[in-house]
Amino acid sequence: MSKQSVNLLQGDIKSGLLRFALPLFLGQVFQQMYNMVDALVVGNLCGENALAAVTSTGSLIFLIVGFFGGVYGGVGVVIARCFGAGDEYQVKRAVGTAVLGTVLSGAFLTLLGYFGSPILLRWMDTPAEVMGDAMDYLGIYFLGILFVVLYNSAVGIFQAIGDSKRPLYYLIVSSVTNVALDILFVGPMNMGVRGAALATVIAQGLSASLAFFRLSRAEGAWRVTLKGLCLDKPLLKEMLRIGLPSGVQNSVIAFANVMVQSSVNVFGSAAMAGNGAFIKLEGFAFIPVNAFGSACTTFISQNIGARQFDRVKKGAKFSVMFSCGCAVVIGIVFFAFAPQFIGLFGKSPEAIASGVLRARICTPFYLLLACSHGIAAVCRGAGYSKVPMYIMLGAWCVLRVTYITIVTNLFHDISLVYAAYPMTWAVSTACFLWYYNKSHWLERVQANYTV
Repeated sequence: MSKQSVNLLQGDIKSGLLRFALPLFLGQVFQQMYNMVDALVVGNLCGENALAAVTSTGSLIFLIVGFFGGVYGGVGVVIARCFGAGDEYQVKRAVGTAVLGTVLSGAFLTLLGYFGSPILLRWMDTPAEVMGDAMDYLGIYFLGILFVVLYNSAVGIFQAIGDSKRPLYYLIVSSVTNVALDILFVGPMNMGVRGAALATVIAQGLSASLAFFRLSRAEGAWRVTLKGLCLDKPLLKEMLRIGLPSGVQNSVIAFANVMVQSSVNVFGSAAMAGNGAFIKLEGFAFIPVNAFGSACTTFISQNIGARQFDRVKKGAKFSVMFSCGCAVVIGIVFFAFAPQFIGLFGKSPEAIASGVLRARICTPFYLLLACSHGIAAVCRGAGYSKVPMYIMLGAWCVLRVTYITIVTNLFHDISLVYAAYPMTWAVSTACFLWYYNKSHWLERVQANYTV
């Protein structure tokens, strides 16, 4: 075990999860700074249209990148189980398979994003005054997307062995670099949204380089070497079995959000800018829940591999309850200070009003969103990644898109568009709670791992 790792297989469950989740939380804070700083600098130095271009591309980026991010989640689960079982040979093979698969998928993603994003931007009814900046931003971003997937792969390996600290160190360095380059490129060098995208790509390349430099010098079975690169078919099949549903889920949800973004675009650049600012803030504010969900998935995966099912049950319960508690606090703070938070991204009264409206509609229901995410994290750690895929596909895609289609054809009211989120969160939470309490998921896991 790495000296930086937290032992999730022994000791107090609550303190172990919290100690493991804290670096994940801080790391995601710096991760969010990539997009947050882009939006802040562009919004204040380049104006409303440029801000709309940068922020409105988020759902499109996640549509393409989210699929692979979900698949990498399956990679982490498999490596964590092998690690928990103490099988060093399988850890080595799983790491080699993960890295080679990442390189291949990253090359494919570069081509897909670079050539496909202009088509999707037009399909989203992106306004003409925003289209040029949006295409410039996405073009540069996707040319450097290989760095993103390589870093995410490295993070998955570190987290699988219980090391959540080193990814944090690398993100701190790259985030500071991103801030400095954003200010330089967009400010004195007057490069606009291209400068913001280039700063992000350079910073992401730095974090990926630091992570793989360390992995190439690791002393355990998770060391990355050229000789160790492979495609182990049984392990790859298991990674895809667990990760593919999460990837499909991410892309389908992102597709639904692209539909919502298309409906927002109809209301003009001010609405786009305000909604985009809210999305940046929401991603930042919901970090504690996301970080604890990642910690929960790793904890459950390792302890299933070690056949410690009592710890699995206790860890799952604590994780869901803690996530819900965090969401309540986040929702109260965000609701109260929404005008000040949204105002950080620009001074347009219309944009601020649109962002605040969405905040006031969505934040009171963050408890529902956290409950869905928490139980979904438990399901993934247990290997039941199809469950969150089916639930979120039905609630967050089919139902959300159907609702949006109906209300936008009947009413020209952006508040009804924003209401799609809490409504679909309520449906998914009801489904997840039923599954968690009635499906006997842990008994089935235990039966599968009992020899």
